[in-house]
Amino acid sequence: MSYNFNEIEAKWQKHWAEHQTFKATNHSDKEKFYVLDMFPYPSGAGLHVGHPLGYIASDIYARFKRHQGFNVLHPQGYDSFGLPAEQYAIQTGQHPAITTKTNIARYREQLDKIGFSFDWSREVRTSNPDYYQWTQWIFIQLFESWYDVAESKAKPISALVELFGAEGNSQVKAACDENVTEFSAEAWNAFSEKEQEEILLKYRLTYLAETEVNWCPQLGTVLANDEIVNGVSERGGYPVVRKKMKQWSMRISAYAERLLQGLNDIDWTDSLKESQRNWIGKSVGASVTFNVNDHQDTIEVFTTRPDTIFGVTFMTLAPEHELVSKITTPEQKEAVDAYVEATAKRSERERMADVKTISGVFTGAYAEHPFTKEPVPIWIGDYVLASYGTGAVMAVPCGDQRDFDFAKHFDIPIKNIFKDVDISEAAHADKEGTVIANSDFLNDLPYKKALKRAIFELEQIGQGKGKTNYRLRDAVFSRQRYWGEPFPVYYVNGMPKMIDAAHLPIQLPEVEKYLPTEEGEPPLGRADVWAWDTEKNQVVSNELIDDKTVFPLELNTMPGWAGSSWYFFRYMEDEKRDEVFASPEALNYWQNVDLYIGGSEHATGHLLYARFWTKFLKDRGFAPVEEPFKKLINQGMILGDSAFVYRVRLADMGNKGEEIKLSLPIFISKDVYREISEPEFIGNSTYTAPDKSKEAFQKSKKFIEDKTDIKLPEDKNLIISGTAIHVDVSLVNTSNELDIEGFKNWRAEFKDAEFITEEDGKYIVGREVEKMSKSKFNVVNPDDICEDYGADTLRMYEMFLGPLEQAKPWNTAGITGVHNFLKKLWKLYHSPSNSPKGGEQFFVTDAEPSKDSLKTLHKTIKKVTEDIENFSFNTSVSTFMICVNELTSQKCTSKAILEPLAVLISPYAPHIAEELWSKLGNEGSVAFAAYPKFEEKHLKESSKTYPVSFNGKMRFTIDLSLDLSKDELEEIVMNDERTKKQLDGSTPKKVIIVPGKIINIVK
Repeated sequence: MSYNFNEIEAKWQKHWAEHQTFKATNHSDKEKFYVLDMFPYPSGAGLHVGHPLGYIASDIYARFKRHQGFNVLHPQGYDSFGLPAEQYAIQTGQHPAITTKTNIARYREQLDKIGFSFDWSREVRTSNPDYYQWTQWIFIQLFESWYDVAESKAKPISALVELFGAEGNSQVKAACDENVTEFSAEAWNAFSEKEQEEILLKYRLTYLAETEVNWCPQLGTVLANDEIVNGVSERGGYPVVRKKMKQWSMRISAYAERLLQGLNDIDWTDSLKESQRNWIGKSVGASVTFNVNDHQDTIEVFTTRPDTIFGVTFMTLAPEHELVSKITTPEQKEAVDAYVEATAKRSERERMADVKTISGVFTGAYAEHPFTKEPVPIWIGDYVLASYGTGAVMAVPCGDQRDFDFAKHFDIPIKNIFKDVDISEAAHADKEGTVIANSDFLNDLPYKKALKRAIFELEQIGQGKGKTNYRLRDAVFSRQRYWGEPFPVYYVNGMPKMIDAAHLPIQLPEVEKYLPTEEGEPPLGRADVWAWDTEKNQVVSNELIDDKTVFPLELNTMPGWAGSSWYFFRYMEDEKRDEVFASPEALNYWQNVDLYIGGSEHATGHLLYARFWTKFLKDRGFAPVEEPFKKLINQGMILGDSAFVYRVRLADMGNKGEEIKLSLPIFISKDVYREISEPEFIGNSTYTAPDKSKEAFQKSKKFIEDKTDIKLPEDKNLIISGTAIHVDVSLVNTSNELDIEGFKNWRAEFKDAEFITEEDGKYIVGREVEKMSKSKFNVVNPDDICEDYGADTLRMYEMFLGPLEQAKPWNTAGITGVHNFLKKLWKLYHSPSNSPKGGEQFFVTDAEPSKDSLKTLHKTIKKVTEDIENFSFNTSVSTFMICVNELTSQKCTSKAILEPLAVLISPYAPHIAEELWSKLGNEGSVAFAAYPKFEEKHLKESSKTYPVSFNGKMRFTIDLSLDLSKDELEEIVMNDERTKKQLDGSTPKKVIIVPGKIINIVK
């Protein structure tokens, strides 16, 4: 029987599905181990070979832990709400649920072909009502909670209501809005119900508020910072502006310190932890209040350097700061308005990244210095963000380089407050060793003492206090989309009310189309049946709204991260999914994820939100753990090998570089183009052709004239250039030769294209390694690899490409080596058939294994085990190759060797391992076979091959026992005929012997 991988893999995939081989149980005496991947968003493009990398790694580890006797939970599901499906629905008119279901079916088919040991019985889809009813339920719990700062814990809102009724809010330490006013118990009890609700909204962990958001008009929705790239939407590349909108927000800022401290308790990489620390952005300093001249308003700033208070020479507000419009003078209004409008078109991330551009506008207003009472000019500048701190900074140009550059640019005075420091060329940002000067009561004080004294003096005059600040802002939780979780919210007199959990889920209504309404409302504004009847407790027609028993429902939907912030808990539940999001029994058994694998792009989004929700659920007694993911690994990216063709462009430099239009597209082969352009040609760029090769230039010119009706001018400034265009890699062979006819049929616009080829008539493409992406036409379909080489080959090859955490290029040509290895592994268990038809037959014996075979097996067990535990899967594949080569050379047929080898390799190549395990006469799946035990004794050498040297030159080798003494070794060597021949009757001057190492005879 030959290695028929297609037949073997189909057989065992069917077996696993029919027997639910990998279904986990919540009732086991075994120790639990929970392995999880960041679940995929099911796009219409399906999987390419870059997607399964992390899944293969997690599957290897899950299978490894099963072999070690653990009860393993290794589930999978789909993050199936999101903008791409909605955009596709807008373009085609298809309901997102239909395309999502189709895409999921495609993903499932592909995942099954790769042989993952997923427990599909626990699958989740975030867009299924039976799942998102619990996302809605968690939202309600957040709404019904507040954060007690004194106890660092979320509590029921009912407890806060009791406090307010008994003693007002003066003694309550809570995470809340900054504009909360103090009130007594008497005042609280006298407030109307609506007034009380308005106050409680300022304390709830999810709340409605006017918030600065990233608004994308073309998409008609708010975008998160990580959905924006270079100032435009990641999806579609549309402009994004900053604007204020009434939005639901999550008070994640209440958990900033706990999120920071929790990083000390989890096994994540230092770089990942540092990303979160930077995003949380803890700063210790002071809050300082500046009065605005000729206004009742004040400006509060946060600074980590209150010791530099006397160095303030101007203030800068974020352009979107609420005071800008109030304090700007009439003379400056036009300039300020124009600047504010321009800034609104840039994302916060873009503004943060742009450290070179210096821009700003003077408001015409002045603040009063808290100590000197001198006027301080107030500017606006886009380097200050409304979402960080207070949206205002006190500028100390002598101590901050950005303030220094701003002051220099706009000719603002710079006051030096540092003793014996030159600030003529740059700001002095160092703290340690700095002594303050020109600063009244802070003169001659070092940094730390000046810091404390400045805070003390600010508190004395009531214009400041010590404060810890965090960069982490509350998360906007509303999206103006259709394809997302509906909020379980209706409105009475404009105030939000929660729908009772007993009536969940509130399901998405049908809408005519998936665009915002003509009035600018979200797509749910198009629904005819989208009102809540409080008597019938059901969704009813909008026409029945009466302000008595039927009320409007929320029109926004939740963001994509809502469902992904708790899905790992849902997998734990296998029996009571209709009753709870996850039962206490399931939660207490599985606790949290032991190993989580996913992309680094989620370092500050999904991971922070998931940690936040987990801590909240722990506070309210719904979950038993503080952290969701004990160990986390970011897999690297598999890069694609892109191919480029070069489209000819002509420019008449004698006519201001005007492009000369060609009647048909012309493509020039890479090497021909290189002759007339740059010597080092790199794809994906446009290059001009200086007069480097007249012959090649004229050849191209003549070709173009022959193929078109254009007579090209003889102007020496005529430039031929080429624009690199991605081409489908399937149209290119391994010699980088383009299939010209295939290319013409690939896209209609190229059907009449002409080609300037090499002398042999071939068109050679350019190559570049970059991100594997459908848009770059460089994706490789894993289905094709599984069909041509098998899933086991795909799994091992992806691991073989390089370290898990690093990016590595895909090269299909290299896969044959791994495939040949698996064929060699198969042959190890088979011998040539003696039948007339030939072929192979299974041949494993009960023969005693040789010492060499035992040594090979046990060194493989040792290395592979260490590799798996260290996630060094690429070196494991190399180890297996060495092992099979050695056992083949040893002609090993012993079951004592080959049976544990099948178990050892099964996490990597499960299909062939299952087949071999079955052929070895075993019942059940190899997945639960005990992991081979490493025995050190088999690696201990009993003999040594000594090199025997004469005057330092090795002449022959001799195998001798390691138990022999020095004298015994000398006697054996000296009596050896080869020694006698070398000495030729002479007596050696010296015999040097080091047992276990060297033998050297000096003649």
